[in-house]
Amino acid sequence: MITASKTTPILASPAPAPARQFGDAAAAVAELTRLYERSVAFLCENFEAVLASGDTSRRFRAFYPEVALVTQSHARVDSRLSFGHVPGPGSYASGVTRPDLFKHYLTEQIALLIRNHGQPVSVGDSSTPMPLHFAFPEGSYVDGAAAEKLGKPLRDIFDVPDLASTDDRIVNGNFEPQPGEAMPLSPFTAQRVDYSLHRLSHYTATSPWHFQNYVLFTNYQFYIDEFCMLAREWMAEGGKGYSAFVEPGNVVTPAGHREPPEGMAPLRLPQMPAYHLIREGGAGITMVNIGVGPSNAKTITDHIAVLRPHAWLMLGHCAGLRNSQALGDYVLAHAYVREDHVLDADLPVWVPIPPLAEVQVALEEAVEEITGLEGYELKKIMRTGTVATIDNRNWELRDQKEPVERLSRSRAIALDMESATIAANGFRFRVPYGTLLCVSDKPLHGELKLPGMATDFYKRQVAQHLRIGIRAMEKLSEMPPERLHSRKLRSFFETAFQ
Repeated sequence: MITASKTTPILASPAPAPARQFGDAAAAVAELTRLYERSVAFLCENFEAVLASGDTSRRFRAFYPEVALVTQSHARVDSRLSFGHVPGPGSYASGVTRPDLFKHYLTEQIALLIRNHGQPVSVGDSSTPMPLHFAFPEGSYVDGAAAEKLGKPLRDIFDVPDLASTDDRIVNGNFEPQPGEAMPLSPFTAQRVDYSLHRLSHYTATSPWHFQNYVLFTNYQFYIDEFCMLAREWMAEGGKGYSAFVEPGNVVTPAGHREPPEGMAPLRLPQMPAYHLIREGGAGITMVNIGVGPSNAKTITDHIAVLRPHAWLMLGHCAGLRNSQALGDYVLAHAYVREDHVLDADLPVWVPIPPLAEVQVALEEAVEEITGLEGYELKKIMRTGTVATIDNRNWELRDQKEPVERLSRSRAIALDMESATIAANGFRFRVPYGTLLCVSDKPLHGELKLPGMATDFYKRQVAQHLRIGIRAMEKLSEMPPERLHSRKLRSFFETAFQ
């Protein structure tokens, strides 16, 4: 379709797609896929044509597809699930991107919507333009020099990412629809999802395709080294229930192989490299080295959240704050003191971050299984309590009276720089979360690791700690996802999609 006026350039778009109704989720997703691929092809083909011809007299625009539901019923649906239904009568809609990547997720969410409300959904074009940047296939190379020769800014010819469509108003609970605008079905807009998918590839050097639904975060490379060693052993032995191991650069080692048959690791590791033990249906484990600090912890969870994982856990080191603790002891967090400050604008510090029973039980049972200890003996090496997260790595260099007094009042038993951030962003994004830390030093009691002590500590504890994390994730993956996604994480108004 081509439109023009005397003051604006000719606007070319695909022919409008009338909304169609679907009572079958698979058919609805197939239509979303068709419309999405049509928009992508339109933008990519016209971009190539503009570069080849140099003709900048027209403007090109394509739209994301959307799924919508209109209901007039006040009927109460099965509220045992924390998702899969809208809160009341009204119009609801959400733009959709990458239906190929989200096929299983979309099919499940739409099927619940149809079943719970007893009526079809509609699929058609949304009113949200698709930015050219997000239309290029993953891994595409765009010659920037060629675009610069056009003599006109690219944004005058194609739509570019719009910050007004990439914010977190929906998931933060402060979305206010304009008159006549539908309420959202999804916690993220299509542009917000696309933005994060591109950032994930950049930060982790692996494709979003490889991310699994159970994610481990760590702040030490030692854990990654152990994870890689264990994964390669399992692949050589047939997989141990996993089908492949993926490393940065999308280097894939299939089950039954000792080495990847093809692919090359990047010359330099990315900022937060990710590694993936693949299992059918995304039921495997992804592990990410987030490095040190709350900023990295927020950044990576901001982006992984759009993949809608079923759980994420923090496995890392901490400072033990109690004299009764020993180096190598475990800390199972059941509360957090948040002094990381990176989430203050999105989630005020007065908001409590509750422990999630299913995650806490899985972690404790995993510690029992891997250590072989139980009951009173288990208490000797693991404490459940409050973890404080701060943004100052060298807090010990300050006058200690005031911070130590605050830590004592909070009843904190451990101090780190990432755990509360990961838990708080899990709460904010409705992703089940948990934390199991290992005491690596006790600064309040003069126990700092010397080089030899550190080496022995890492050899002894890292392998065990990692296996505990993997076992906990395997336990969580055996639960039905609808049981794991706790209603504790839902607010007064919630989107239908989890």
